[in-house]
Amino acid sequence: MNNSAMDDVESGELSAADELSAVSKKGYRLLRQNRLAEAIACFDEVLGADAGNNYALVGMGDAFRKQGEFRKAIEHYRQCIEFYPDNTYAMFGLADCHRFFGQYDKAIVMWERYLVHDGDNINVLTRVANAHRKLRRFADAKTVFLRVLELDTDNAYALIGLGHLHYDVREYAESMTYWNRMLAINNDSADVRVLTSIGNCHRRLKTFDQGVPFFERVLEREPDNSYAIFGIADCFRGMNEHVRALKYWNRILETDPRNKVILTRAGDACRSIGENEAAQSYYERALDVEFDVYAVLGLALVAKVQGRYADAIASLQKLAQQDPGNQRVATELAECHAKMGTQPGEP
Repeated sequence: MNNSAMDDVESGELSAADELSAVSKKGYRLLRQNRLAEAIACFDEVLGADAGNNYALVGMGDAFRKQGEFRKAIEHYRQCIEFYPDNTYAMFGLADCHRFFGQYDKAIVMWERYLVHDGDNINVLTRVANAHRKLRRFADAKTVFLRVLELDTDNAYALIGLGHLHYDVREYAESMTYWNRMLAINNDSADVRVLTSIGNCHRRLKTFDQGVPFFERVLEREPDNSYAIFGIADCFRGMNEHVRALKYWNRILETDPRNKVILTRAGDACRSIGENEAAQSYYERALDVEFDVYAVLGLALVAKVQGRYADAIASLQKLAQQDPGNQRVATELAECHAKMGTQPGEP
């Protein structure tokens, strides 16, 4: 008998089954201690003597899953289920492996088999709901999340999941009700992601002034939080407070100077406050990165304000060719021609 298997076993004669049980117990103890290679050795010893040992098969699956070797884990969980179709530990582990690979349909099948045995398991229910959301089965996801809230009114995973779910389908007011519940539960200790989510709902609802305080709270705790910096800049943009917006666009550009979207936003802010040369610089920097419709439009509008109508027309004509149905481009082009006393199509 292997002496290592007897660390926690009283001295005396043991049957072969007892010896294997002792080795399995040691393997699970090592697994809890994250001594994975040693745990695998124990489970391997058991499986060498009993290839269908359900405890060792699940233990081996769990050890490989912890190591990130999900394919090996899947192999062992499947073997266990072949021998013991109702082993819920193997079902849970196998579903989690499928989730890692983004195989959400397969994961759901296994979790639902698990729920036959333990229908009120909140951890499994939230996993099922999130998998449905990943697959964009929003009605199914909502049903399961609401079932979780029936079992646990303040369950954070369900509240967060419902918040994301409604946001995904552009139901921003409904999304905010769940984020606000999270905020009420946690108050000053609320996760910054909850605060940014509420702020983003206000952005989408165009209640910009109500969104600003949430982003400010995030920045008090995490001054470099990029989501909050973008969010507050976009709120100030929506409120036509372009000087304040520009301050935050520039903060993003300090760490991401080639972000063409932000360069164009900064150009728009400068143009809105009459700083046309600075605006032109931002638009040109954006175009140095990559062609951007809004940067070209911005340059055309700067040229128009400066009375350089021919330059504005040249830029606008290029945009009109690419997007002939763009009403904004058509309107600006018509105004520039009117200023020059020409007609569209004239040289």
